[in-house]
Amino acid sequence: MDWRGAFVLAMGLAMFAGEARADAMLKDFPYPHPVREFVFTSQGQPLTMVYMDIAPAGTPNGKTAVLFHGKNFCGATWEGVIAPLATAGYRVVVPDQIGFCRSTKPAAYQMSLHQLGANTHALLDSIGVTRPILVGHSMGGMLAARYALSFPAATAALVLVNPIGLEDWSAKGVPPSTIDELIEGERKTTAESIKAYQQKTYYDGRWRPEFDRWVEMLASMYQGPGSDSVVLSQARASDMIFSQPVVHEFPRLAVPTLLLIGEKDTTAIGKNRASPEVAKILGNYPELAREAESRIKGARLIAFPKLGHAPHIEEPEAFNAALLDALTSLPSTP
Repeated sequence: MDWRGAFVLAMGLAMFAGEARADAMLKDFPYPHPVREFVFTSQGQPLTMVYMDIAPAGTPNGKTAVLFHGKNFCGATWEGVIAPLATAGYRVVVPDQIGFCRSTKPAAYQMSLHQLGANTHALLDSIGVTRPILVGHSMGGMLAARYALSFPAATAALVLVNPIGLEDWSAKGVPPSTIDELIEGERKTTAESIKAYQQKTYYDGRWRPEFDRWVEMLASMYQGPGSDSVVLSQARASDMIFSQPVVHEFPRLAVPTLLLIGEKDTTAIGKNRASPEVAKILGNYPELAREAESRIKGARLIAFPKLGHAPHIEEPEAFNAALLDALTSLPSTP
């Protein structure tokens, strides 16, 4: 980033800070719909899972879509998808997972994909959602896949949007990292480093001003009161993602599955600590998506050749049109 880019980003963050105080809980960051709280006990401690629950804006179709955010995202980043789904008749539920965004970030918690899935299952049960369509992006794709594997009878369909975990990085030669090492890496996070990473990895070198809002959202959690809880939760999440692959279980998925993949994505956990020889073979999303489609029974792949890791943010109109059209082809669900 040159000095002009750094200045623009700094000014943007200054403006953001004037509207919303840096806060690990994002209390002052505007969410697109009112948030609710699900209070429950897990691993012997009270926790609060924040979520949005949006009623159909059009004629209800009797279906519910549950949207799972990624590690560097929040429920709020689904804002461009929520309204089209609601207008099409879907009830839309969008949680912030435990350890992320507005939900509790416990000091002591064994974080696993199954645990987060079970937390979400408990939330959905509490609000009367029985067989939702799961839509997972990035880490949320791994989580949605684990949910579908853990609760197949409670899953109507699975939609994976540029999920990470289409490959097993450890099996391909990426060395492990301790939680302590991951914490040290997270402590170095700044708005500038977030933007640089996303521009290079998510958007194939491209950037538009509207993406800055999501950089500001993420960066604000690393600043001010409670930032240590964010650093710890993010480090645990990185370890969870690396050490709990779901790709080997894709043949066991027993629900209708859609893959919506931006092919310019190059995301790969641990690429920065892999050897050059290993790093260059990681994150090949066109190839990984085709492999996933072949290994998930009945899966359908929809590719976006010019888009990156977050196609629903990068080109929402094209993404939403493809998503809504594909959802109509899924088997009817009660």
